[in-house]
Amino acid sequence: MAKRKASSPDVVTANDAARLDIAFDRPELLGPLFGQYDQNLIAIENRLGVYIAARGDKVTIEGNAEAIARARDVLTELHQKLMQGSDVSVTDVETAIAMADAPLLEGIERKREKRPQVVIRTRRKTIVPRTPMQLHYMQALAAEEIIFALGPAGTGKTYVAVAQAVSQLITGSVDRLILSRPAVEAGERLGFLPGDMKEKVDPYLRPLYDALYDMLPSDQVERRIASGEIEIAPLAFMRGRTLANSFIILDEAQNTTPQQMKMFLTRFGENSRMVVCGDPKQVDLPDPGRSGLADAVSKLEGIEGTATVRFGAADVVRAPIVARIVAAYEGNDA
Repeated sequence: MAKRKASSPDVVTANDAARLDIAFDRPELLGPLFGQYDQNLIAIENRLGVYIAARGDKVTIEGNAEAIARARDVLTELHQKLMQGSDVSVTDVETAIAMADAPLLEGIERKREKRPQVVIRTRRKTIVPRTPMQLHYMQALAAEEIIFALGPAGTGKTYVAVAQAVSQLITGSVDRLILSRPAVEAGERLGFLPGDMKEKVDPYLRPLYDALYDMLPSDQVERRIASGEIEIAPLAFMRGRTLANSFIILDEAQNTTPQQMKMFLTRFGENSRMVVCGDPKQVDLPDPGRSGLADAVSKLEGIEGTATVRFGAADVVRAPIVARIVAAYEGNDA
């Protein structure tokens, strides 16, 4: 585990600049900690605006005092992960940076409330929050009845919701998992696609299947679909139903009309949970101003039993370049 030196000469400050030396107990772990060609250190430097130099079993961090403190905590957390036998990837580094507090560098140590340990366990994966907004989202998924998750692709809106749904299904707190999305025609007409209705709409639902197979063994997914415990269907198939004892997810909700959204939300039954996911900036409707997602959020935000979680480019958890792409597009839109 990383040791923070206690003696005052280890921390040097001048105006806003500072320097901190850290020594590690397990020097053999420094290679995996730093990454190939020091890629992990470079990621920390670029994200936090610090300079990191390694000499033997010591690491020296220079820069703004608050940024140094965050870098210290990131390195300590990653070193602890290695000591527990886990690997450290660039994604782990990005996650540690995003979740790091802004602690004091020296002097009076502030008392920090212990961060709640929020995880979602499924048969194949244990999901942990990778950004502060994902932590907020996972807390809302466990507490509220209807959750609106808004934001760009790659933020885990649908993936984390499917994980929560699968977790509740396998623990028996709900009887059914219902996944739906509108089959909006983006350049192709459903009638021109080959096959029967199921074959026509399956391509629209593929992302939901992919998330399911990440959470459950394939034989269990197929068995539960066959038994009706898991249902994946276009939004139009929801009309006229009351969905009780169910976990219901609507994906790509920005492509619903206000009438479709009202129809969907009023399917809510006893002992159910509903998650509505979408990116308000990616509307494929003929009239983008008539999105049912924006309409529903404007009417229902703040109502008891609902929660609205807004993700941004900083919450993208795919490859780091995806976050930069999203930020560039959001800047252009602004």
